[in-house]
Amino acid sequence: MQGFDSFRRGLLAAALACTAGALGAQPVQVPQTVRLVVGYAAGGPVDQGARMIAPYLARELGTTVLVENKPGANATTAGDSVAKAGPDGSLLWFAASPTVTISPNVMAKMPFDPVKDLTPVAPVLSYYNVLVINKDLPFKSLRELVDYAKANPGKVSYGSAGVGGSNHLSGELLAARTGTKMLHVPYKGNAPAMTDVVGGQLTMMFDIVSTARNFIGGDKVRAIAVTSPARNPSLPQVPTMTESGIPDYEVGGWYAVYGSAQLPKALAARYTHAFASALKDPELKAKLEAVGYELWAGGPEAVDARAKKERAMWATVTKDIKVE
Repeated sequence: MQGFDSFRRGLLAAALACTAGALGAQPVQVPQTVRLVVGYAAGGPVDQGARMIAPYLARELGTTVLVENKPGANATTAGDSVAKAGPDGSLLWFAASPTVTISPNVMAKMPFDPVKDLTPVAPVLSYYNVLVINKDLPFKSLRELVDYAKANPGKVSYGSAGVGGSNHLSGELLAARTGTKMLHVPYKGNAPAMTDVVGGQLTMMFDIVSTARNFIGGDKVRAIAVTSPARNPSLPQVPTMTESGIPDYEVGGWYAVYGSAQLPKALAARYTHAFASALKDPELKAKLEAVGYELWAGGPEAVDARAKKERAMWATVTKDIKVE
């Protein structure tokens, strides 16, 4: 009997081990609907990127993925909604980098702490700006524009989507690196600023390559430099700022996905893998690159490192800029 009892106990232990192994192998439960929150209005470049990726992400997760627009307060309204969303993982922030790299330096008070209140989930895309000018101006190069700005302080004007935005600070950085004085004119979005560049009310503006391409291709504005370290594949004829004689000038942005600080590690890892797999799809990759984006590979640690580095860089540029 003692031998039989030992045998029975062995069978029971084996059965329990198999059950535990099977349970451990079960996939992480993903919410029935996942919402990607965008901090800008529909139709803008961040919204465009999120909507291009959403169906591919839905396929990877086997669930519904919706894009939800929550504009306001330099996109911090969207980030705050995710920071306070809790642990269920149904809300993810499709964030553009200025809100986590520039806003902490220029906003008097942010509604959330991007380091403490959020979990980085996945890097998604990198983008760079292109400097465009009114097509009727005589400047054929950045050097000619800078020479004019030096000889005529305050006569070169540039538009932006608002004080503290990446295109505003791209102009501030150019002025600082060239020792020129330029007039900043803030707007409530990129579109009205571009309209005034086209119409000649503004000299120039920095805009994201993906949205500026149509204006450049339509001969409505002239592109004179890109802010990337190498020429952009979708604008191969446009030199970089460095090639144009402005050393150490590189201004890029990125999109990354964040969850709340309470997001369970297993679910965060599931999302990280799903975004990486979606971005490897050749069809999606071709669509994104066709409009000027660069795919950004890596994991959550890459998002953390890049955000930390860029917050420090913008701190020096924005020391005299504050937004209530």
